[in-house]
Amino acid sequence: MMIGIEDLIDQTKADVITWRRQLHKYPELSFQEEKTAQFVYDKLCTLKKLEVSRPTKTSVMARLIGSLPGNVLAIRADMDALPMQEENSFEFTSQNPGVMHACGHDAHTAMLLGTATILSQIQDQIQGEVRFIFQHAEELFPGGSREMIQAGAMAGVDKILGLHVMNHIPTGKIGIVYGPAMAASDTFDVTIQGKGGHASQPHLTIDPVAIGAQVVTNLQQIVARNLDPLEKLVISVTTFHGGTANNIIPDTVTLQGSVRSFTKDVRQQATEQIKRVLDGITAAHGATYTLDYHYGYDSVENNVAITRIVEETVENLWGKQAIEDMTPLMGGEDFAFYLNEAPGCFIFIGTGNPGGRTLYPIHHPKFTIDEESLAIGVKLSVHAALKLLES
Repeated sequence: MMIGIEDLIDQTKADVITWRRQLHKYPELSFQEEKTAQFVYDKLCTLKKLEVSRPTKTSVMARLIGSLPGNVLAIRADMDALPMQEENSFEFTSQNPGVMHACGHDAHTAMLLGTATILSQIQDQIQGEVRFIFQHAEELFPGGSREMIQAGAMAGVDKILGLHVMNHIPTGKIGIVYGPAMAASDTFDVTIQGKGGHASQPHLTIDPVAIGAQVVTNLQQIVARNLDPLEKLVISVTTFHGGTANNIIPDTVTLQGSVRSFTKDVRQQATEQIKRVLDGITAAHGATYTLDYHYGYDSVENNVAITRIVEETVENLWGKQAIEDMTPLMGGEDFAFYLNEAPGCFIFIGTGNPGGRTLYPIHHPKFTIDEESLAIGVKLSVHAALKLLES
């Protein structure tokens, strides 16, 4: 059944690298991926047996209907870049000032194009359907996945796969996580209303700076003392603004922060505890507050059965030594919303090469990948797709 697939992967390797470099050179921000989407659309339209469509203005989808009946498997790649100025100096550095593929979405897109190229050539071996989802706007809330779902991209899908490159994993290794893989990512904005006055007469004021400082320290108590230590939760206050002069106590201060969690119960508990801290501290000092809590991406929850099949595929291709057992990551991913529609697995592709330029993590202005990893990602996607469609 697998005769010819390895040759096809070898033949596609150079193209995948070329595509990745082209995409890297011309990055586009979330919801602005017009040229990127057109590039992907044009490449897919050259492949026979694919049904190519544009679910949204800056996304692309292709369907490959196999010659045999079976399930529907979706594979997703994100296409958007970040608002960063690239600091690399190779020949395909970003030509769009202030925009950079610093999260590897150029690699994700190129690998999925390679996967579609190969699978479209062995359509007679496909049981069911493979749906290739090239998604816009992963980096910017509310994310592109929900628009894709609303446009019907997940209609009838039984299983879904997603890939993400990671430089902290060596090239040749595949990161596998069972269950929660990435965190739900929420944010909050707080305004504390006090009563301003002169710094020399603090007794005549309700000092929102002092109150805000207590809020910051007490929010850490939620994790340290209000949460089961076997659970995982991060609450970070990331901005604190207030005041205009060193001798004036201001009327208000504003705080912003991030909340990361893996379960619905912990997520709800964190929300309630944040309100409780704000209620108690502001009331104790005669202040008031407003809280805007924003629920972001859900937690990425890998299906155990599908993840096991992916792990078996890695073992069959490269041996057990290729598996990198990972703990869940506190980063967020809107791939989570696809998993609310169908079970699936989010896989981490090792792209780190200590002897190369891959010392920098994602979202760094010098981020890049070991391009040898691209063929590995394509090979895993092709073989995992065939195995999942058979199961």
